Amino acid sequence: MITNSKYSRFTSKEIKPRGWLKRQLRIQAESLSGNLDKMWPDIRDSKWIGGDKDGWERVPYWLDGFIPLAYLLEDEDLIKRAQKYVEAIIAGQQPDGWICPCSDGSHMWYDMWAMFLLCKVLVVYYECTGDDRIEEVIYKVLKQYSVHSRNVTLFFWGHARWFECLIAVDWLYRRRPEKWIEELAVTLSAYGYNYKSLIKNFQDTEKQEFWSYRTHIVNLAMAYKSEALMSGITGEDPDEFAQEMYETLMKYHGSAVGYIAGDECLAGKSPIQATELCSIVEAMFSFEKLFEITGNTQWADRLEIHAYNALPATISEDMWTHQYLQQVNQIACTKQEAPVCYTTCAPDSNCFGLEPNFGCCTANFNQGWPKFALSTFYYRDSEIISAVLAPSQLTCIINDSNVKITVDTDYPFKSIVKYTVECEKPTVFDLGVRIPSFAKSAVVDGEKACPGEIYKLHRTWEGTSSFVVNMEFEVKLNESVNDMVCLQRGPLYYSVPIKEKKIMHEYEKNGVERKFPYCDYEFLPESDWNYAFTSEEFTVKENDVPEHPFSRSQPPVTIETVMAKIDWGLLPGQTGVCNEQPAGREKLSEEKVKLQPYGCTNLRMTVMPKV
Repeated sequence: MITNSKYSRFTSKEIKPRGWLKRQLRIQAESLSGNLDKMWPDIRDSKWIGGDKDGWERVPYWLDGFIPLAYLLEDEDLIKRAQKYVEAIIAGQQPDGWICPCSDGSHMWYDMWAMFLLCKVLVVYYECTGDDRIEEVIYKVLKQYSVHSRNVTLFFWGHARWFECLIAVDWLYRRRPEKWIEELAVTLSAYGYNYKSLIKNFQDTEKQEFWSYRTHIVNLAMAYKSEALMSGITGEDPDEFAQEMYETLMKYHGSAVGYIAGDECLAGKSPIQATELCSIVEAMFSFEKLFEITGNTQWADRLEIHAYNALPATISEDMWTHQYLQQVNQIACTKQEAPVCYTTCAPDSNCFGLEPNFGCCTANFNQGWPKFALSTFYYRDSEIISAVLAPSQLTCIINDSNVKITVDTDYPFKSIVKYTVECEKPTVFDLGVRIPSFAKSAVVDGEKACPGEIYKLHRTWEGTSSFVVNMEFEVKLNESVNDMVCLQRGPLYYSVPIKEKKIMHEYEKNGVERKFPYCDYEFLPESDWNYAFTSEEFTVKENDVPEHPFSRSQPPVTIETVMAKIDWGLLPGQTGVCNEQPAGREKLSEEKVKLQPYGCTNLRMTVMPKV
């Protein structure tokens, strides 16, 4: 084996979203993600399907999320459109195996990152369809690349993301355990960045003053899983390096809400420093793979934190627009005046739109929710693990019995999860339920369960049975940078929402239209934001989950407390951000304030002092 995994994944044939998660996927399908092939030239007219536009990462990025989205929703129109692209890509494969849309003789200069990504996409397509052709397509691609790699080392993005190819290499080796495939994995590792050696370079809280592949935030989010993907060959603990890398980056560049700060490159710990949307969805996928490989529940915890906070915060609730960069303290989304707080991104990077700053996130963000939905269940032998808590349904065969496990919940907004197990005939298996570490306590089917562990129910299941998981969430103030704090309850962080003035910009740039509903938007503050915590008494109010689960105007849960206004001030020239430390901490006044989930805000204050 290339990768030594503890658990295996189910497919879109077996897992289906329910409740608010299904609505979230439907919103995605009806918005930007589900329409890029109709209106964005880089997808609509891509070289991958015979056009004259982008022939590198954008179509593979888009398909990486669009394919599982289509099959999870069982949407025939989406499925046909996904198949159109896959058929064109397969038809474009050359007799010698090359599949990338580059001219003859130019392979020497083609950045192989796009090919690695495309192979990963083909694995996703196989898992959704069972198309028997895919194995031979990937075999020919990797066989040709193994020959190519004898004379050409990796460079640019392929050099930094070499391990992404291991997903297809491992998948193929499990079907055809040929020696050259294992040798290819070793060659990739030898040619690529050694992040174990680079980790000392990340131990600096200062933001990077120059652009570099080595400190590029998306590369690092992907690289969490790099050594784990080689664990079957190296024999090393698949969890050790991933934990070291995550803890190092969090110590020096971690945000209060769990993501790593980087305006393309590492940016320190200030709450006004931002992170790229691509880094959120790539970190999510890394955490999914790390849980699959290691079985460590910490990775599922981190996955939920990203999915329920950072992911929805940087995409509009209707999912037609997104930011390139999000900020923990974000009092405006507008083009910043010089000097901007970013070092490697444009002044409008935190505006919402079709492709602010750069279009990679436009194509890539849509993998977030579909792959998250596919991570709700894992298995090993006759053991089923409910890994990520979200409304979903699993249908599978266990010991020759058809089994259906249904999860009904409004988690993460509420703390109760109901399971219903239906068996065609009596069968014995373990059903493990992950109890998030951020639960203060939990009870499963009347028995106490330990947060941070997997509670296993071993029994003979027959007919229809159900049980409930009850969790207690504590409202707490977490210490953050510069003697400030942020509010957390369960898997959700909370922010002071700022009322906003929305300014729409419709225009054309480089031949690409920005028009409603995928035009650009600025958000300017129309309410006060200069708050500090002054009380430890909190009132939680749970509401119905609305049609848009992460609604800005109808949040599913709120927390009310007394807060103080203080003198924050602005950094010189930066009307779009608040100072990372208040100018003064004397109370100007006090009032009741209603905070709402971080993911339910466009403009917000999240990290604030306690006075």
